Amino acid sequence: MSSESLEVMPRDLTGTKDCRRLRRQGLVPAVLYGHGEECVNLVAKREAIEAVVRHGSMFIELHGAVTSGAVIRELQWDTFGTRPLHIDFLRASKTERVHVKVPVDMKGEAPGHRNGGVVTLVVHELELECTPDAIPDHLHAVINQLEIGGSVKVRDLQLPPEARVIADPDDVLVTCVKPGEKAEEASEAAEPEVIGRKPAEEGDCGGLIPECRQGSWRWCHEGGVVKLAS
Repeated sequence: MSSESLEVMPRDLTGTKDCRRLRRQGLVPAVLYGHGEECVNLVAKREAIEAVVRHGSMFIELHGAVTSGAVIRELQWDTFGTRPLHIDFLRASKTERVHVKVPVDMKGEAPGHRNGGVVTLVVHELELECTPDAIPDHLHAVINQLEIGGSVKVRDLQLPPEARVIADPDDVLVTCVKPGEKAEEASEAAEPEVIGRKPAEEGDCGGLIPECRQGSWRWCHEGGVVKLAS
């Protein structure tokens, strides 16, 4: 993943009413912290923040009020998931290793599905340790050889160089079962995504805001707040 540049401005106003006023002006309150240095209150243009999100960037080169590399630590959206409300930046360099949560998706077509099986993505994200500039947009679970009764596990993922998944290599990511059989639950917290299930009606994204249709659902987790791993 390439880094993105973002202009930030100093912010003296920190109260709730002041932040609301800034948002009405098309600005997004932000904060930068980490590395044992002083916490800095910032603000950035909403359009610029939305562009960073749309591009799937997680490592940002901040300039303007501060000059620093940073990782997006937390991003909060409004109730409708259409406007960013607040963003936290964690100081980072391209050479240090960080822990982030990366979305998992399926890639390819499973032979088991063609033969009538139900393919289910049971893990939607994984924690990854890597350098900030190597954070991938997604981790792809390749299902081109997935037959009925088979599964794709963490060990089957193709990872960026020197990246490490913080999970058991035998954890199941994708299953393929006969219709009517219960898919193995590899993640109790994730709602399985099933190939062949009737898609949601427009406006109903099962807890994910519209950006999930643009391949950037790390920014639109249910509840409006996405946190990277500690």
